[in-house]
Amino acid sequence: MTKPKISSDWLAACAGCHMSLLDIDERIVQVVELADLRATPITDLKQPDKSGVDVGILTGAVNLTTNEEVAQRMRERSKILVALGDCAVFGGVVAMRNFFKLEDALRRAYIQTESTDAEGKVPKSPELGVPTRVRAVNEVVDVDVFVPGCPPEADVIFHALSELAQGRIPEFKGDNLHWH
Repeated sequence: MTKPKISSDWLAACAGCHMSLLDIDERIVQVVELADLRATPITDLKQPDKSGVDVGILTGAVNLTTNEEVAQRMRERSKILVALGDCAVFGGVVAMRNFFKLEDALRRAYIQTESTDAEGKVPKSPELGVPTRVRAVNEVVDVDVFVPGCPPEADVIFHALSELAQGRIPEFKGDNLHWH
């Protein structure tokens, strides 16, 4: 039997969810024994296989047109799509930007910050895409599994990965939302 393929990517996020994934420590070996980890921000492969993967995982919110493209590509190439972390599930801290005019937020971030040099300006690059209203992943594409947390605890991520690698949809309720 072939191992299921798992890929992940991040959108507008702090990297905390992928750091929490790394916090599963040596249990990553158990996951690799069950599944084929493909494209992730922590591997050399950066996009899910064109032929598709069994599980796609997205962290972070959607706040740029390039994030939309990444989410759509992951959805198209994944049998099961997982929104991992509060930013992916709810919009998280990133969505606080929605309380302000976009122009004001960009001006503050790139021109008015104390660390900005005298040449400070809002970057414009096709690689960045166009800023949009911040959205949770399921506001852009269909999501099959939601794993909340900021970030989700390593035990929760391990539970999710091991269940998905064994062909089961993980349940998150009661004590399964966190372990101590």
